[in-house]
Amino acid sequence: MKIGKKEKSGQLYKAILHLQDEDECYEFFQDLCTVAELRSMEQRFEVASLLDDGMIYNDILERTGASSATISRVNRSLNYGTGAYTRLFSRMKDKKL
Repeated sequence: MKIGKKEKSGQLYKAILHLQDEDECYEFFQDLCTVAELRSMEQRFEVASLLDDGMIYNDILERTGASSATISRVNRSLNYGTGAYTRLFSRMKDKKL
């Protein structure tokens, strides 16, 4: 479910854009999220990256420990979402991150 513009506060997203480096980003998210929330987001991002690289579900499940439901949900976002994953992965590959 997408969040409509009227349903979200832009403050959080604007604040994230003001983080200056990886350390600040890490510290901010440590303060903002629980360890479980961070691990969940990190896992979903890793799954998205592996799917983008063409890895198959079973290998992703084995490598990340993500459930098949999580892998499927992330795959759906990759294929039918806003395109944010694709844009980000493209930028990261251009900069070789």
